[in-house]
Parts: sequence; structure tokens; C-alpha cells
Amino acid sequence: MHQPTPRSLIVDLLSTLRRGSMPVAALCQAAALFGIADGSVRVALHRLQAEGRVESDERGQYRLGAAAAPVQAVVAGWRDLDRRTRAWNGRWIAVHGDVARRSRTRIDPAARALRLFGFESLAPGLWVRPANLREGVDGVRAALKELGLPAAALVYEIGELDPATDARARSLWDGEALVGGYRAARREIDASSARLPRLPEADAMVESFRLGGRVLQQLVLDPLLPAPLVDERERRALVESMRAYDRLGRAAWAVFLGRHGVPHRTAPADTRWAAESFAKSA
Repeated sequence: MHQPTPRSLIVDLLSTLRRGSMPVAALCQAAALFGIADGSVRVALHRLQAEGRVESDERGQYRLGAAAAPVQAVVAGWRDLDRRTRAWNGRWIAVHGDVARRSRTRIDPAARALRLFGFESLAPGLWVRPANLREGVDGVRAALKELGLPAAALVYEIGELDPATDARARSLWDGEALVGGYRAARREIDASSARLPRLPEADAMVESFRLGGRVLQQLVLDPLLPAPLVDERERRALVESMRAYDRLGRAAWAVFLGRHGVPHRTAPADTRWAAESFAKSA
């Protein structure tokens, strides 16, 4: 299961807050469960604060910062993925522009934005995805720009591709692999759901965090393909399973957060594995 970095752990924990903020002591104790040293947490906090991703008050309490908001807004929709799509008419949303790819030293915000919305490269400088999102091309354009797509990039809808190009566009995603991933994640959720109530508190916290975080990352990075490119029923089933598992995970963390006086959501989580995790996937 996924091992969080100090940065992703901090962003994830702060994203679960209902209101208020979290003390450094709570962050450090939570990090210790994953073998992360206090010093690493403090260094990560300092860097995240410099980037505007977290903010602190005079008591040393931390909360998410304004710079994390655009990605958080996308992540927050994971529970409503099945309501984000509509029937596909065979047309495509296209992005044309100079979008950098990930390098060893730098993540380009535009590339991350395209990844978050399921775009794939059809030709040099041309990225496409099925036009099956309810927000339509105008909504996708606005979200991409807010996430860092250059203002000069063009976002528009296209259709009536020649048969060969249309077939190539449809082949950019591996629908069978996506469905296999949905099913595998559900099997893991089912096994962990049966196990969590019997685990010691710390073990339940760690397991629910790792598995829940990884599956939520899988869902948020899902390209939301329509039929016939993928079996949408399998994706919906995974979302339902994850909603139930998230409730179990929150219950596993509730006592720990309560000991630190941290307000936390009693309803299912809206955000997890935000900017840092998705940046690594761009």
C-alpha cells in the first residue's frame, strides 16, 4: 500500500478538517505512525507554507492555504463522480497548446491539469478527451485555466473526425485496464472493511489512510470515460464502495483527532491526497 510522503500526509490530514486547524503535535504523532520523523514534518510544513499550500496562526496551528484551493476543488468532487458525466455523443473536448511534460525537477501545472481531467495526447500539441462531462467545454476550460493551463492554450469541442483518427482517439485509454483496477480496488476495500473493526487503533488508522488514500487518488485521476470506452457501472460501484469505506476510515481516526481537540468531519471525506499526490501523477 502507498507510503505517504511528509508533504502528502500533511495536505491529506489538513484536508479532512471540518473547520479550524491542526496542531503540529497532532501532525507529528500521525506521521510517526508511518515512520516519518518530526524533523521531516517540520521541514515539509515550512516548505508548504512558503508555497502558500498551508497557513498557520500564532499558536502553531496549521490549515490548508489558498494555493491548495484549485486542486482541492477538483478533489472535492470524488464522491459525485457518477453525477459528473452525461451520455456521450461521440464528440471530443480538445486542448491545443504548448504543455510541458513532467521532468525530474519540475511538475508543469498545465500537464497536471490535463491529467486531472483525463486528457491524452492525440497529436503533438493536441490533447483530447470525450465530451461527456456535464460542465461542458466552457466549464472544463475555466477549470483548466484555474489549475494552470496557459491563457494562450485553446480549449474547444471537435467532432466528425475521420474514422482512422477517431479510432486512434478512442484507443488512447485502456478501458479493460481501468475496469480491472475498479474491481481490484473493490476487493481490497471489502477485505479491509472486514478487518478494520478488529485492528488496534493505530493499525486501523494506518491501513485506512493508506488504502483509502490510494483508492481516492485512483478515483480522482480516473478519466471518467463513457460507454462504450469503459463499463461505467464498474466505476459507479467503486465509488459506492469507497463512500462506505471512507466512513470506516473516519471512525478509525476519530478518537485520535478528538484527543488533540481537532474538529473533523463526521460525514464522508470530501478531499484527500490532494496537490502533492496528484502532482506526482501528472
